[in-house]
Amino acid sequence: MTQDCTTPQQNRPAPANSVSGAVATLPAKSLKMMLRCVRALYRLSRNPLYQKHVITRGPEISSYDPGHDAVMMGYDFHLTEQGPKLIEVNTNAGGGLLPWLRPDIGEPSAKDKKGLLDTFLTEFFSFSGRQKAPGSIVILDERPEEQFLFPEMVCFANLFKEHGLTTCILDPGELRASEQGLFYDNQKVDLIYNRHTDFYLDTPQLAGVRAAYLAGRVCLTPNPRVYALLADKRRLALWSQPGNLEQFNISPEEAKILLETIPESRLMSGLDPEAIWATRGNWVFKPLTRFGSRGVILGKKISRNRFSEFEPGETLIQKFIPPSSTRTSAGEALKTDYRLFVYRDKVLGILARLFQGQVTNMRTPGGGFARVKIHHG
Repeated sequence: MTQDCTTPQQNRPAPANSVSGAVATLPAKSLKMMLRCVRALYRLSRNPLYQKHVITRGPEISSYDPGHDAVMMGYDFHLTEQGPKLIEVNTNAGGGLLPWLRPDIGEPSAKDKKGLLDTFLTEFFSFSGRQKAPGSIVILDERPEEQFLFPEMVCFANLFKEHGLTTCILDPGELRASEQGLFYDNQKVDLIYNRHTDFYLDTPQLAGVRAAYLAGRVCLTPNPRVYALLADKRRLALWSQPGNLEQFNISPEEAKILLETIPESRLMSGLDPEAIWATRGNWVFKPLTRFGSRGVILGKKISRNRFSEFEPGETLIQKFIPPSSTRTSAGEALKTDYRLFVYRDKVLGILARLFQGQVTNMRTPGGGFARVKIHHG
């Protein structure tokens, strides 16, 4: 029996400009390279030498292995003449379901729905050790109804409910924590689809979730360990520096894939600030603790005063990779990046994000998440 925890407000349509009517083209050769990069990173994340290197240098919570992976991983790429370049990895990538809300696109197939649902069930089976569906699912975010991608959370809730799974969309403050786990309205929570951006569960409002997670009382997906291994921006600096990968005994072929696909990325700490300033036009500045495009600044746009405000130990600089473009039906060329939605090493779907301005945004008229057509020419 399902429980409907949504309100009429929670069934509002997708936000304006979140879904574009344009279709972005992706060469099949580029897609193949993207897949090779994604799969190489997944294998690296399972490498014991790599895990030890990352975990011993990360926050304590990353050392806890919950025994499962992470749903809805996102790998973001820009296209260049030399091939695709990975600019970001996300553990709670949004947008995968928003195109389903457009009437002209229509409902996904039963096969697609089942494939997506199975990733959540596989997570819970790995966590619990049993082939039994979770009794209660919570989609968790801070003040979820205020989030730009809240309509997508409703899509996920509806997907789970269609398959008989009790599902609620909640703020962490609506959960009650005890020694037995997490509860909502006297219902024990078995699985949390975590959309919250406190990736290491550091804030006081997530103290109950953190305790339940570390005690093995709830399946939390995505989780801090996967974030540490794949999505913490510090990993980009590790992956992109020649010689770093040799210590993990990976094959020369896989090291070559990563070095060719991941732009040079460095932590500002330990670098000469004046040298960075002099070459600032070659870099993108990314705060480590921010998510999405928040706080990201192109070096060519940065002021000296803003540059001086960066905390070197908390800022990544990444070689600037100009995005490709997609032309809309109105004839406008919009900047384009490509997001692969992945579970483990299996790609679930591909979307483009069309935008204008410095960084990816969903405010450009005619822009937003867009369908992708694979070009085999």
